[in-house]
Amino acid sequence: MKTLTQKLSTAAASVALTMAASAASAEKWDMPMAYAATNFHSEMGVVFADKVREYTGGDIDITVHPGGSLFKGGEIKRAVQTGQAPIGERFMSAHANEAPLLGWDNLPFIATTYEENDKLWAAAKDKVNAQLSDLNLVALYTCPWPGQGFYFKKEVTSSKDTQGVKFRSYNTATATFAEELGMIPVQVEAAELSQALATGVAEAFISSGSTGYDRKVWETLTHYYKVNAWLPRNYVMVNKGVWEGLSADMQANVQKAADETGSACAAKSSELASWYFEQLEANGMKVEDAGPEFLAELQAIGTKMTADWLATVGDDGQAILDAYKAN
Repeated sequence: MKTLTQKLSTAAASVALTMAASAASAEKWDMPMAYAATNFHSEMGVVFADKVREYTGGDIDITVHPGGSLFKGGEIKRAVQTGQAPIGERFMSAHANEAPLLGWDNLPFIATTYEENDKLWAAAKDKVNAQLSDLNLVALYTCPWPGQGFYFKKEVTSSKDTQGVKFRSYNTATATFAEELGMIPVQVEAAELSQALATGVAEAFISSGSTGYDRKVWETLTHYYKVNAWLPRNYVMVNKGVWEGLSADMQANVQKAADETGSACAAKSSELASWYFEQLEANGMKVEDAGPEFLAELQAIGTKMTADWLATVGDDGQAILDAYKAN
C-alpha cells in the first residue's frame, strides 16, 4: 500500500508528464517585427504573445523577434505569406505597390487625428481584409502610429528649401511626397535609418515622433515639422492557411488576445505622441508646426495623391471614403 508521500509523488510525476506532453505539442510561432525592441509596437507584440500563451493554455507559444532580426522589414509579409513564419508585423501601406488598396491609411490630410483614423479604419476594414485574404493573409489587429511629420537637417519654409534633398521613403506615398517636393526618394528601413542619416544616404524623412526618438535622429538632424499628414497603421498578420488550421475555439482565443492588444496599442500610441516631441526637443531639435507656405504645398500634393489613389483603386477606394465621410 502506497504512503501519502508516494501518492503525492506519483501525482506530481503525472502532472509533470502531462505538462511536458502539452509543451511538446504546443505550436511554436516565430513572430518577426521590424522595429526596435523598445518601440511601443514591438512591446505590444510581446504583450500579444503573452496573452496568446495565456488564453490558449500554452497551446500556441509565440516568440517575438524585433528589430528585423529574423526577417528584415521588407521581407516580413512575404515570409508570412509563404509560411516561412506563421505570423509577423508590418506597416500596411508598405504593400501598396502590390495591392494599392492597402494605401488607404496614407491618404494625406484625410484623417489626421486618432478618432478620425479609427473611423477611416472602420470604413476600410472589410475591403482591406478581403484584399489581405487574397494575399494569403489574415489581419489579427492593427495599431496606428502617431501623426506623420517631416524631419530635416535645416530650416524648411517651402519646397524651395527641399530641392535635391535625399529623402528616406518607406512606401509609395512617401516617395511621391519626396518627388513632388523636388527631393530624391531613397528606400531605407527603420532599422537602417540611423546609419543612413549618419552616412548621408538620407538627409530627411517623414515619420512620427516615435521613429525619430527610437533612432536618436537628433545626432544628425535639427528640425521636425508637425504636419499630421496621416496616421499609418501597423498590422499583425497570420498566414491564412495556419489560421484556418486552428480550431474555432483556438481562433477565438487568439482573436481575443489580438483585440485586447490592438486597443491597448492604440491607447499607448496616443499617450506617447506628445511625449516623443518633448524628447526630441530635450535633445536639441526644433519642433514646430509647418509654416503656412509649406503646409499649403503639402496639402495640394495630398489632394493630388488622393485623386491618384482613387483612380488606381477605383470603386473600392471611393466606397471607403464615402463610408468614412458618412460617419
